[in-house]
Amino acid sequence: MSKTNQKIDVDYTNSPVDASGRKSNLSMFMVMLGFTFFSASMWVGQNMANGLDFKGFILAILLGGLILGAYTGALGWIGAESGLSLDMLARRSFGEKGSYLPSALISFTQIGWFGVGLAMFAIPIAKEILHLDVTPDYMPWQGYLLVLIAGVLMTASAYFGIKSLTIISYIAVPAVAILGTIAMIMAVQRGDSTLIEQFAKGTKDLGVIAGAGLVVGSFVSGGTATPNFTRFCKSSKVGLIVTVIAFFLGNSLMFFFGAVSSIYAGGNDIFEVMLNLNLFYIAIFVLGLNIWTTNDNALYTSGLGLSNIFGISKKTMVLLGGLIGTLAAVWLYWNFCDWLNYLNCTLPPVGIILICSYFTHRKAYVDDSVPKRQVNWAAVIGVILGALVANFVKWGIPSINGMAVAAACYYIGQLCSKKA
Repeated sequence: MSKTNQKIDVDYTNSPVDASGRKSNLSMFMVMLGFTFFSASMWVGQNMANGLDFKGFILAILLGGLILGAYTGALGWIGAESGLSLDMLARRSFGEKGSYLPSALISFTQIGWFGVGLAMFAIPIAKEILHLDVTPDYMPWQGYLLVLIAGVLMTASAYFGIKSLTIISYIAVPAVAILGTIAMIMAVQRGDSTLIEQFAKGTKDLGVIAGAGLVVGSFVSGGTATPNFTRFCKSSKVGLIVTVIAFFLGNSLMFFFGAVSSIYAGGNDIFEVMLNLNLFYIAIFVLGLNIWTTNDNALYTSGLGLSNIFGISKKTMVLLGGLIGTLAAVWLYWNFCDWLNYLNCTLPPVGIILICSYFTHRKAYVDDSVPKRQVNWAAVIGVILGALVANFVKWGIPSINGMAVAAACYYIGQLCSKKA
């Protein structure tokens, strides 16, 4: 077959990203920063503002950001150095068939959050702009139409892959950051007390460690998919730096947006602040872009995961995932958020096993000589036990607890296999 007739997989679904597929540092920074612009993180900021004073709020962001940065930074380095997606890394650490477990977990949660994100866009607009009654039992047709339009657009950007994700990020990141910050400053200026005084109000029943746990938990599941994007970075160093800076800046902005919204406007996020400031059209623009940058990355990740399981092209799986997420969006929003939070605790154990496996056998990964196996039971058991501990042990930070158990299981399995 001639070269002109060969189909080029620009998303490198089943192979490492080569030198020709690597993207500029700025492009990767925009993609990673846009990934963290997630409206649900604003809800976390609201809870933190209610439970912490200003000093505690800042300390929680710094501590949680340090933990989240270390975790995602390691995955960012691995993705950039190996050029491999999360699912290709899982094939080497969990085994060919064992990789189906992390691929299924990441795909399921990301399709779920994609659907929730669509509803997070449609429901506020239906309520606040169209003045429609929306309840858990009723959604007017205009709301479903908004879900459908958003679903088609966000699925399209994920379908066309990393190039499309980059274009959306170049548009959305500056717009959300600048307009959101301006609205936040305007809200503070209209208040009758300082930021520190406003933070002093509320229950203040949250400790700094618990607040840091909220920071980590807000995006640790999405952060597990970091290799899917940093594999396009030019070097491992760039992958590390871009990830750490983008995650810290992006999450911090979302927390501040949510916190200021809560203490000055009584709303859930910067969207409601903008409405209160009579910035209606800007509010819609910012809300849509904010959700879009995370949703297309989530659907892109689910497409890679489903492709690994079923052996069907990423583009086809993105369409399937987008269809499911769009059709189930409203139901997911009202019925499934709590379940998704439980599932979030299963992903950090996956990420820590990828990290442990890579740095334990780094040379073999670089040389592409990792021994093939069907299932690495130590890794599989580590994820299961880690998820159980993360969900049901109430002490400490859930995601850290789950990662510690998963890593211990993995290394115990390594020792046992050497002795056998």
